[in-house]
Amino acid sequence: MDLRKTKTAFATVFALLFPGLGHLVLGKWMRALLFAFSILLLFALGILLEGKLYYLDLSQPILNLPFLASASTGLPYLLARSWGYGGGNLQNQSFDYGTTFVVVAGLLNLLVTLNAYDISVGRKK
Repeated sequence: MDLRKTKTAFATVFALLFPGLGHLVLGKWMRALLFAFSILLLFALGILLEGKLYYLDLSQPILNLPFLASASTGLPYLLARSWGYGGGNLQNQSFDYGTTFVVVAGLLNLLVTLNAYDISVGRKK
């Protein structure tokens, strides 16, 4: 495997593990900071608004889509789940907003991951 393919693989995997890390690997530190700040802010606001972090549940397949979306934030999702956050409080008026923020943060990280991939293969600068 040549160096370019290795760099592409690392940038893509690191972008999925932590928001902005793929761009940091590629030397785009300003983009990395901007993406990391915006995605982590969305995720943190979602947790503070007591949004729900979905988990993999094979008995309810429709809930696997929001799980994939929210889990796409990578390490922040794993840390929040392991620390007991994201249970969701249906009685809280901001529950829906919080859940939406968490899901959107994950989807945004998927777009950022695709952007890091495009930069690493030379389709974008």
